[in-house]
Amino acid sequence: MTYPYDSLENFTLKSLIDRSVALYPNEPALAKVGQDPMTYDELRQKIQDAIIILHDNGIKKGDKVAILSENMPNWGVAYLSITYFGAVVVPILPDFHTSDVHHIIHHSEVKAIFVSDKHLSTVEELNDSKLHFVIKLDELEIVTPLTNHSYISKIKQKLTSTKELSVPAEDDMAALLYTSGTTGNSKGVMLSHKNLTTNALSTYSKIEIYPSDVFLSILPLAHTLECTVGFLVPILHGASVVYIDKVPTPSVLLKAFSIVKPTMMISVPLIIEKIYKNKVLPKFTGSFIMRTLYGIPFFRKKLNKIAGKKLIETFGGRLRFFGIGGAGISPYVENFLKEAEFPYIIGYGLTETAPLLAGTVLGSKLKLKSTGTVFPYVEVKVKDPDPETGSGELLFKTPSLMLGYYKDEKQSAEVMEDGWFKSGDLGYVDEDGYIFINGRSKNVIIGSGGENIFPEQIEATINQHEAVLDSLVMMRDDRLIAKIHLDYALIDKMFEAHNLPDSEVKIKINDLLEEMRQDVNTQVAAYARILKFVEQIEPFIKTPTKKIKRFLYVE
Repeated sequence: MTYPYDSLENFTLKSLIDRSVALYPNEPALAKVGQDPMTYDELRQKIQDAIIILHDNGIKKGDKVAILSENMPNWGVAYLSITYFGAVVVPILPDFHTSDVHHIIHHSEVKAIFVSDKHLSTVEELNDSKLHFVIKLDELEIVTPLTNHSYISKIKQKLTSTKELSVPAEDDMAALLYTSGTTGNSKGVMLSHKNLTTNALSTYSKIEIYPSDVFLSILPLAHTLECTVGFLVPILHGASVVYIDKVPTPSVLLKAFSIVKPTMMISVPLIIEKIYKNKVLPKFTGSFIMRTLYGIPFFRKKLNKIAGKKLIETFGGRLRFFGIGGAGISPYVENFLKEAEFPYIIGYGLTETAPLLAGTVLGSKLKLKSTGTVFPYVEVKVKDPDPETGSGELLFKTPSLMLGYYKDEKQSAEVMEDGWFKSGDLGYVDEDGYIFINGRSKNVIIGSGGENIFPEQIEATINQHEAVLDSLVMMRDDRLIAKIHLDYALIDKMFEAHNLPDSEVKIKINDLLEEMRQDVNTQVAAYARILKFVEQIEPFIKTPTKKIKRFLYVE
């Protein structure tokens, strides 16, 4: 196997960071918004210091070390120090419930953990754990647990050389990732050094990245999409990454855009969809004249192009790559991005594949609704394709395929078929090699006539309405219904609801839902028509990549 980085000794994270430090010692590496960045040479020194803490406190090759924290520069320091000498990093999503965090720590047999001040109390509540010690991530300072579960700093730490450290092999496990899927089954995905490194290397086929590029990180680093594409990829190319130390609300993001002026970002569809529905679309539908013009394709394209330029200015004016992944993007939003000439790329993959399998490229080669073509050294085939549509389960071969599920040989075997990984996604590959995803096989609803109904596609149609924030299509009593979570701030403006009694507001909302249902049913196949729209008052509970946890809403 040949990748375009001959100077990389082998496919390990140690080799990756050693190469970058040697090539880009004085380039900025990691920073928080508004703060001076650490250089690659300073990053190397911090990694060495963290390695000494781990090594001198008994962590050896193969031991598990967790990270529980919000995004910050030291998150990357911890990740690279753990994997540098063959220990295994266990990134834990900070949004996980305390009980889930404790389960992961117990199940993975973590011996040490890097934890931010914000999440220290979660670790303090642990009982009967094999956890030996804790390192405060904010200061990279070791703390010792006392019998009452409080923590005090050690006064002294031994300083030793790192020359005698173990060296990881390509096929050694580097990371153990616990998924937070839509089906409720959290599994420990074992990724090797080779899985992660080859996945990061493969991005050269889709986008060129330079040391001058600046990534703004807004997704959790514990998620494989952000960790690989938003962290390992820029590190590989000597680029810099800037982190937001607050919840990425619109006001926080706008301020960060103006300060950082990023050239690159990774996002989930929800973020760009909200920007389009809340910031762009209202300007084109606010008056009768604008609505009329926007309904004419020629004028819509002109208006979208103008909006695209303004949108890039909002992002700081330098954006040249906006990667979208983690979930499917609504077709109407993607159509806007394409017509606006916004520099977006759609990526597709799974945690089990570290994660990238396919992606689009910038420019005219984009095909709407497609996740693009496979990355180098990735193969795809369709299992049992439908004779009419060509759609079936997508199977893959890739050097980034996981080692398996931790402590679960049965499930590891179930996702494999004659050397191919069963993705669980249904779709097809066109004559040009472009992949189109219809939905998850576990989410498919079988119609009364045996038809395959893909709820994600109907939900994308429902979500086009300006008053809809989210929707969920499901089967109830052999008929399709849709739960709708509305934008109540917009509803208040539409109906002046604050001046009306609750009973009248309820009637207006029900009328709106029925009007929407009838409109949606004109846009879907007869067997996929919705019987009823049901108001979902509370926001849907979602995964870190903003996909609804469907299992929580099964009737």
